[in-house]
Amino acid sequence: MKTKVVLLVLFCGLFLSVSAQEFSPLVGSGTDVGYKTHFKHNKSGDNWFLSVAGGGSILLADWNSDADFSDRLNIAPQVSFGKWFNPYIAFRVQFNGGPLFGRARLNDWGDIDVNGVSEDQKNTYFGAHANLLLDVTNLWAPYNAKKAFRLIPWVGMGYAQRFEKKIKDHVFERSETPSLNSGILTAFRLSDKVDLNAEIQASLLNETFNRVSTHKLSDGIVQLSVGLTYNIGKTNFEVLEPTDYNLLNDLNSKINSLRSENEELSKRPKFCPECNTTSSSSSVINKVDNVVYFRLNSSSVDKNQLVTIFSAAEFIKSNDVSVKVIGYADKNTGSSPYNKGISEKRAKAVVKLLTEKYGVPSGNISIEWKGDEVQPFNENDWNRVVIIRANN
Repeated sequence: MKTKVVLLVLFCGLFLSVSAQEFSPLVGSGTDVGYKTHFKHNKSGDNWFLSVAGGGSILLADWNSDADFSDRLNIAPQVSFGKWFNPYIAFRVQFNGGPLFGRARLNDWGDIDVNGVSEDQKNTYFGAHANLLLDVTNLWAPYNAKKAFRLIPWVGMGYAQRFEKKIKDHVFERSETPSLNSGILTAFRLSDKVDLNAEIQASLLNETFNRVSTHKLSDGIVQLSVGLTYNIGKTNFEVLEPTDYNLLNDLNSKINSLRSENEELSKRPKFCPECNTTSSSSSVINKVDNVVYFRLNSSSVDKNQLVTIFSAAEFIKSNDVSVKVIGYADKNTGSSPYNKGISEKRAKAVVKLLTEKYGVPSGNISIEWKGDEVQPFNENDWNRVVIIRANN
């Protein structure tokens, strides 16, 4: 009967520890590709960013080819702000503007004339657009907040205005247009808070944006810029491992089965003359392994596992026995060399707690790590463990 009680307690502890393992978040990194990973929602004030950049732009419009390429370049400042909703999707608003060089063929009265003289059009413009950003390096690869480089294509819509301009006593009214915008942003990590950015983008505008219509499809602006991004608030995301419901259902079934057996055993007489209860109890204690469970890709001991290590330490000190601490890793996650290393770290973490926190003499402990070469349990996820086993 005592054996059943001990097993029931162990399975209850296993159920709680596995549940905690599956829901415990990993911060700043993941093991699966981004679009298959579940992320915890951060606070509304986290994951914002502000960018300031500058570079050059060029207007693609009627008759601009009349000028040399170098004469068509413009100074192009830009400011952006936005928010990352997860590691690979963000929304931002960007403002562009500055001088804009163009060409127009005018007659002596300043009117548009295809046979006229090509004249400069130098004035200023302003544009604003909202963008949807997609970080493909965190979408198609495992998430890592400390990636040195990220590639972020984006699309958007907005508005552009070219201000009023007077040429040869002829006043060209301001021109306004909706815009379709797209581009590629690259981010180079300088620190947790600061990125260096390089960006190329194009804006598709109404054909009369440069105040000239030759019945072409559209006008456009191409811009190349370099700048800095400052990240505001919390900059990383927490990764949540989904619950393995098959595993939890299996554990529930086993717990219910043990409860039923324990209830049947409780109906039997408390004393059995032919049984040596003292030796039986001692035998059970020496043969029951203490199992410490770990989260996926972790060698840190969770707080809910400390009671197992404490109980093992008390048993070792009270009975002056020697134990073997053995680290394991599950076979379905990571490479064999990686699993060997993490099983070593897990075993050493448990030994450190036994000796430094709970006062077990180091001479009573031997240590091994098996990686994924040995799987003590049939369930893959159960093998992220360290087993404390009493030596015979």
